[in-house]
Amino acid sequence: MTKTFFAALALTTATLALGACGESAPEQTAAPDAVPGLSVTNARMVLNAVEGQPAAIYLDLNYAGDKNVAVNRVAVDGAESAVMHEMGEWDGGMEMMEMLPIVMKKGDVVKFEPGAKHIMVMGVSPELQAGGTTEATFIIAGGDKISFPVEIRGAGEDR
Repeated sequence: MTKTFFAALALTTATLALGACGESAPEQTAAPDAVPGLSVTNARMVLNAVEGQPAAIYLDLNYAGDKNVAVNRVAVDGAESAVMHEMGEWDGGMEMMEMLPIVMKKGDVVKFEPGAKHIMVMGVSPELQAGGTTEATFIIAGGDKISFPVEIRGAGEDR
């Protein structure tokens, strides 16, 4: 009886394994490369008058989504690194400092503007010239991203 039981078990296992061969794995879809309701407008990078010094990006970040999101960091094509900065008071004076993540809820608008929040862009490629464009990407908590075009302006141009 034991032989019969093990033979039946082996036959059942083999049948199930062969049956699974014909099935295809379920399709996996990539996570979206955007966050519904999150948009960037008026993005512009102002190059520094001194070559080799950081540039700054200013923009308007708008959110109309239903779930709160946290914007954690930023990357800029053609730059070695980019960091979200803001001005803050320290030891009786104003100083530039790295920003904490920006938590946004429906209806929020965050302005990155001169003398306040901005994106500091370090190691700007010489290929990025006034009159051109580049692309920047905000990375959201959880890994979602939103990429957007950035107009490049010279040091003396309107910020």
